[in-house]
Amino acid sequence: MKKNLGLITLLVVACLFTFLANDRFLAPVNVENLLRRTALFSLLSIGVAFVITAGGIDLSIGSVVCLVGTLLPYLVVQAGWSWPVALVALLLLAGCLGLLHGVLITKLRLQPFIVTLCGLLLYRGLARGITGDQTQGFGLEHEGLRAVATGKLPTLGVLPFEIPSVVLISLAVALIAGFVMSRTPYGLFLRAIGRNELAARYSGVDTDRVKILAYLACSLLAGVGGTLFILDVNSAQPSDFGNFYELYAIAAAVLGGCSLKGGECSIVGILVGASLMQVLRNAIVLLDIPTQLEFAIIGAVILAGAAAEELVRRLAGRAAVA
Repeated sequence: MKKNLGLITLLVVACLFTFLANDRFLAPVNVENLLRRTALFSLLSIGVAFVITAGGIDLSIGSVVCLVGTLLPYLVVQAGWSWPVALVALLLLAGCLGLLHGVLITKLRLQPFIVTLCGLLLYRGLARGITGDQTQGFGLEHEGLRAVATGKLPTLGVLPFEIPSVVLISLAVALIAGFVMSRTPYGLFLRAIGRNELAARYSGVDTDRVKILAYLACSLLAGVGGTLFILDVNSAQPSDFGNFYELYAIAAAVLGGCSLKGGECSIVGILVGASLMQVLRNAIVLLDIPTQLEFAIIGAVILAGAAAEELVRRLAGRAAVA
């Protein structure tokens, strides 16, 4: 909880600094876009949190977003599929990819880094090959479907801006994930595996099944995210759609309290971490900082978060000994 309070303070400071430097930060349109992007990336961050809590990693998130996001308009517009069938098929595909990751990691004992790195390359290559590397979009024919991601909820004058509909989707997923993590045996098993997998196995936990479900959840939420991302932007180029999205997801999870060594997770912290990442991206644009530095800044944030985690762990260990 103390770590969350510190992260919330950092978020408030970042917002205040950006507003003082450029008052457009609190413009209704900017706030709505910021909320929408935060909600979308929160879905990816919550998904990767399951994997990180179990002591794993998933580098294929951005490519799953690309595969699902570009194939949805391809199947609906070019192949003539009905959108419900295409949507269900692609979400099943995303879930199966996560299932495949989990099986390869648990049954063949392959390293998560290698498995998901290969997935990063493979899924984007498939998306580019299937679509002919052509830009995919819905045009103006499916505005009703796009409203799932672009819709807004009126605040009846209570707030100077409207709330994007994807915020409710993200909050619903966060509530479910929070319940699973804190109130179910699965969440307990997941943290136990991250802290000491061998001890968890000797305690009777089916560690393979728990880890497989974690990778399945991660890829499935990446598929949901890819669907919402393409509905939001309407068109995408397979060569760059979803690029480095896994970086944002992992950064938000680490900042939000997920230990890269496994065993720790805070859904509230993840939401705050995702918000901080998007505020930083927004600040780069509003403050006219060269966008080429965006990834450098995000990389520095991840490094700082990991270093802070290790320092806190060491200080806590010394305090316990003393």
